[in-house]
Amino acid sequence: VPQARAGIISTVEVLKVMEAFVNEPNYTVWSDLSCNLGILGTLLSHTDFHEDIQVFVRDVFSPIGERLGWDPKPGEGHLDALLRGLVLGKLGKAGHRATLEEARRRFREHVEGKHILSADLRSPVYVTVLKHGDSSTLDTMLKLHKQADMQEEKNRIERVLGAISQPELIQKVLTFALSEEVRPQDTVSVIGGVAGGSKQGRKAAWKFVRDNWEELYNRYQGGFLISRLIKV
Repeated sequence: VPQARAGIISTVEVLKVMEAFVNEPNYTVWSDLSCNLGILGTLLSHTDFHEDIQVFVRDVFSPIGERLGWDPKPGEGHLDALLRGLVLGKLGKAGHRATLEEARRRFREHVEGKHILSADLRSPVYVTVLKHGDSSTLDTMLKLHKQADMQEEKNRIERVLGAISQPELIQKVLTFALSEEVRPQDTVSVIGGVAGGSKQGRKAAWKFVRDNWEELYNRYQGGFLISRLIKV
């Protein structure tokens, strides 16, 4: 992908190489593929090819997603659990119908307390339902954040809130980022999640940072968080 971004080789060639890894079981390989497809998706988000990339993601990730399934298999290792979360999250964000339906079902049971999601499935499920959700979905997620006893769960939710798509809900997430509900050191994660969530999110996050620059700068001046904020 760096070579494609530099114009040395065509993006089409990169995508053909990616297709060759469809039967690869290795987590590190899929993590790299996911990261690089994310970069391509960002680059193409301002073009007519954005939906084509989503179709490509669904095509490439669905075979490994079907093999892994949603539930752990006997004898599988830690990397298999990581791979499952990575693949299901990628498929869910890309709008893979079966993944979206199952994520919504499991999310509903999680919220109702019928069947609590395992830690490794929470991020992919949260991302999926938010990406394709509405104001009710966001309100439920914010309620889960408020009720969470563990800071780890609060941080997990904070990182995925930016997946929400509607402009008015993106603004709600950004306002939440500066609220007392979020620790000052975690505000950047929420804003960064919005910036990385969509084209609309990037624009909204950049405007939000400019509009609230004085408060943000006073919070983080001289620290690494201000540079991280600008980078995202």
